[in-house]
Amino acid sequence: MTPTTAPAGTFPPGPQEPVDMAQMRADPLAFVTRMQRTYGDVTSHLGDGERVFMLHRPDLVRHVLKDRVAHYTKAATPDDAMLRPLLGNGLLTSNGPEWARQRKLCAPAFRRTAVTTFDGVITEEAEALVERWRPAMAAGTVLPVEHHLTSLTLAILTRAVLGVDLGAAGEGFGRAVDAANRFMGHYVPDPDPDPADTDLRRHGYLQARAFLRLVARTVIAARRSAGAAQPADGPADSLLDAMIGELDDESLRDQVLTLVMAGHETTAKALTWTLYLLDRHPEEARLVRAEIDAVLGGRTPTAADLPALGHCRRAVEEAMRLYPPVWLISRRATGPDRIGGYDIPAGALVCVSQWVLHRHPDFWERPDAYVPGRFAAADLPSHLYLPFGGGERTCIGRHLALVEATLVLAVLMRSARLETEPGFRVEPEALVTLRPKYGMRMTARPR
Repeated sequence: MTPTTAPAGTFPPGPQEPVDMAQMRADPLAFVTRMQRTYGDVTSHLGDGERVFMLHRPDLVRHVLKDRVAHYTKAATPDDAMLRPLLGNGLLTSNGPEWARQRKLCAPAFRRTAVTTFDGVITEEAEALVERWRPAMAAGTVLPVEHHLTSLTLAILTRAVLGVDLGAAGEGFGRAVDAANRFMGHYVPDPDPDPADTDLRRHGYLQARAFLRLVARTVIAARRSAGAAQPADGPADSLLDAMIGELDDESLRDQVLTLVMAGHETTAKALTWTLYLLDRHPEEARLVRAEIDAVLGGRTPTAADLPALGHCRRAVEEAMRLYPPVWLISRRATGPDRIGGYDIPAGALVCVSQWVLHRHPDFWERPDAYVPGRFAAADLPSHLYLPFGGGERTCIGRHLALVEATLVLAVLMRSARLETEPGFRVEPEALVTLRPKYGMRMTARPR
């Protein structure tokens, strides 16, 4: 148990020797789990030449992300080092007044009432995906479902939020996102222990970054051209229109890349894990299908159906508990603090793992089991369930993500039975997001 207090200068418990970083990076999920199980809810370890503090209890997490948010920053964290070279100074990487300004600019497009108006775009793209699956459904062909869901959520995000249809560029954009994520997810501070391998990945990353930036500039140019044909005093049709009027070209590019990268990737992963878990738990899949049949009767869902699609929503929420799209949060202390009875020095790196929080045996019954019903009347401690982060920097797109995932799941499950390819290895890989390491190969069969 963590002591109520500790003498000044005493570090939280943890391994005495510096952590083998190569081993840790090979299986970071096992590492963060072992830290909590072995050493308790406040831990520390030496890694990459500095002491890292980890918090594994919701009240301690709330302390950093909400109660003392002004005393912790994302600047100079591993997250910042990974994301800033690609995303610049966008909403994910900015801090202080600049972050507040960007958040205020983007917030109206992501309000709960606003995102429900995107239901037509969401279901239109989901129905189009089902139609593209029809030949494979008839032939029993195995589909790369994770890739298809990534393309789907990208199309939804760009159309709904930015007002632009990427069309054929979407597939190339998805591949570039994969290359960038793989490089950033294997980020290793200098000196690099394997320069040749990293140079190869870095080359792919630089190519991907150049392509992503090109697409962002193309999206902006397309929207500017469309806007030029509208009356000067006409209303802004999309978030991108609003940003074009407020940001310079570099800031606009950074914001578009941030919104696209963060806005589609996490939802795609949540849907991928949901379909996998429903296949593994047929009794839960039957509940979802029965609800879809009763509520929709074969028609396409709308936002008005969301309150009645509780099983669909809970299936997604529980998948995000077991496989949180963002599995680690890092912050840098701007001054000294005291957490869980231990002194946290200024400049210390403080980390929180949703993977650990979401499976903490003290707070979840059957923590490793897929039990969507636990969310039917969930009264969870603050900052225990953090699929979208916590505090004032909670993901701005959380309402859109849940609406989108629920409606897409209803469309897909209404039309198809998705079954994981027999013998296919499914294993989580903790990169920037928590992804199936080998993808997700499934057969879609007609219902």
